Amino acid sequence: MAKLPLITALFWVMKILATTLGETGGDVIGQTLDLGYLAGIGIFVGFLVIVLALQLRVRTFHPVLFWAVILATSLVGTEISDYINDTLGLGYGTGALILIAALVVVLVVWRFVGDTMQVERIESRKDESLYWIATLISNTLGTSTGDYLAHDNSGLGAGYITSTVIISAALLVLLGAHYLTPISGTLIFWVAYVLTRPLGANAGNTLSKAQDQGGLGIGTYGASAVLLGLLVICLCYQILTRRRQTRILDEAGSPQTA
Repeated sequence: MAKLPLITALFWVMKILATTLGETGGDVIGQTLDLGYLAGIGIFVGFLVIVLALQLRVRTFHPVLFWAVILATSLVGTEISDYINDTLGLGYGTGALILIAALVVVLVVWRFVGDTMQVERIESRKDESLYWIATLISNTLGTSTGDYLAHDNSGLGAGYITSTVIISAALLVLLGAHYLTPISGTLIFWVAYVLTRPLGANAGNTLSKAQDQGGLGIGTYGASAVLLGLLVICLCYQILTRRRQTRILDEAGSPQTA
């Protein structure tokens, strides 16, 4: 069995839920508890190191571990983005450009030194390591992109709801491009992978921010609890259907849908 899941509708739903939870969970530490971004980075990096080490050691797809790493990269990405944009004062636009450059570098390196960039077929630890590095950068970039679209300060000031609509429309365009154009599926995947993060960030802010800030006002704790509950429900389903959520590799190493 391959180590990474098939890219299905369930995958994208869980990715959005996990990244949204990463936004609200990161805000609990950095803003609600007021521990600061550096403290948040330290806490979440520790969590990321533990779950990533376990994920790299297993030989097959384990839904709990996989989504724990996705969540951890989202939490770390939220804190890193906020640190770059706010504490260092670089601003959302500059922070996003730096992260775009970093993601391009990682993908180019992967293209030349990796075995495959088809994420459903990754087997080697080298390719999986590059996948997780790209995931961490993309989740950090997604936070900066979402903040740039939504915020007035050093951003476009579109607001949470409007920017969510913009990102959703962009994802629908990518979906159409996947089925109707010869554009590389790998390229479409990574663009969509990045965009799910600002979608999650804006959705999380819409849930947690006060009504006078354009949100629903249920707070970071309430939003995190709702998102965690939904993610757990999806996770339970994926555990029950685990062999149908990934690929079976035959003795020669060729992938087959489970």
